[in-house]
Amino acid sequence: MVSKLNKNIEWLKDIKIAHRGLHNTKQGIPENTIIAFEKAIEKKLAIELDVHILKDNSIIVFHDDDLKRAANMNSKIKNMNLNEIKKVMLFNTNNKIPTLVDTLDYIDGRVPVIIEVKTDVPAKKICPYLLQILKGYKGNVAIKSFDPFVCLWFKKHAPEYIRGMLISDFKNDKKNKLLKKLFITSLVFVSLCNPDFLSVKTSMLKDQKITKQREKGRTILGWTFKNKLDEIKYSHMCDSYIYEEGEP
Repeated sequence: MVSKLNKNIEWLKDIKIAHRGLHNTKQGIPENTIIAFEKAIEKKLAIELDVHILKDNSIIVFHDDDLKRAANMNSKIKNMNLNEIKKVMLFNTNNKIPTLVDTLDYIDGRVPVIIEVKTDVPAKKICPYLLQILKGYKGNVAIKSFDPFVCLWFKKHAPEYIRGMLISDFKNDKKNKLLKKLFITSLVFVSLCNPDFLSVKTSMLKDQKITKQREKGRTILGWTFKNKLDEIKYSHMCDSYIYEEGEP
């Protein structure tokens, strides 16, 4: 059953969404940074970003569970505090990891925001702090996660917020556990979580389970479109899509 709460989710269908902001590492514009968000705002694109919670309960905007790829450091994000994070320079640039508070202050409702809650800590740890931040935000915002318990938490504690579930086949994810595959790809949690939208990997958009969800009225976002060919191939299978620009 698709959610019947009086939520305005039409913006999810009416705007293109920049994956981790409009970034281009080769041009010194790293993903999930204020400069990447600035570029997205300039083109009036919605912004998709990722959040983690630190050991001091600060919430930052960052994708990976550790700093190896972005800063050549072995530190786990969940074991760091904000003072340590503030010293990190990303991808050999002068750009730093922003907090979610600073990020939302900067965006200030100028474009919609989709927040992906990462899965390195339990939903019950990060969600209360995330909600506390969102309560002061006036712009269009949606929450999504691979963790169905994030969706369940918001369904129970803050159902007025637009919530979504990420769907993937995990074919290229060597670290993924079998149980996680079963949880997500089988869609067994959809009826229980009753998300407002599904954010679906392009390779799964034609899956019969996904097309049936769309037929029932569930909003489907495709991810991640890499080029015009992806747009031609997949855009008719979804209501809108998250795309990269400037990355190889």
